Amino acid sequence: MGSAIAPGAALLSPRGKILEHGMSSFFRRLEKGVIDQQDLERRTAELLSFVTTACGTYSLKRDRLIVVGFSNGAVLAASLLLRYPETAAGAILIRGMAPFLPEPMPDLRRKPILFLCGLDDPIVQTDEAEDLANIFRSANADLTMHWEKAGNTLAQGDILMAFDWLRRFYLPQRTSTPQ
Repeated sequence: MGSAIAPGAALLSPRGKILEHGMSSFFRRLEKGVIDQQDLERRTAELLSFVTTACGTYSLKRDRLIVVGFSNGAVLAASLLLRYPETAAGAILIRGMAPFLPEPMPDLRRKPILFLCGLDDPIVQTDEAEDLANIFRSANADLTMHWEKAGNTLAQGDILMAFDWLRRFYLPQRTSTPQ
């Protein structure tokens, strides 16, 4: 997906270390829909370390870094921004839900966040998606929320929306008008 929404951009793609029902996951769940908060906190710190190391190794600028996550990756990305807001410039979260209710609420002013939700998502209900959106609104994030007629899958509309959103926020500003 990264190359489809940001052709030519440097991409980092960590993989979840937890095996859940034969698939990689970024954190443990205690049961369906219930996040193991201690494990999420530990995995969020690991992601912070990964991003910090990668930024140093590859000379990446955090003021241009966008975290992108799908499903449990979106939950981890949301946790990263809520715990460590200085880590990235913004986020694209696809089919995510609230990882926790932050206390105190971080200041995410000037952090653009694109939140792509599925109207037919059997995993993340509409009210759960709205809970995460409300957390970002309370944190003063520049939130764009988009609902797609899709389940817990990546839809073509998600890719098109993310591509357009990235261009709006991250295209270099022109300093002069072409002649």
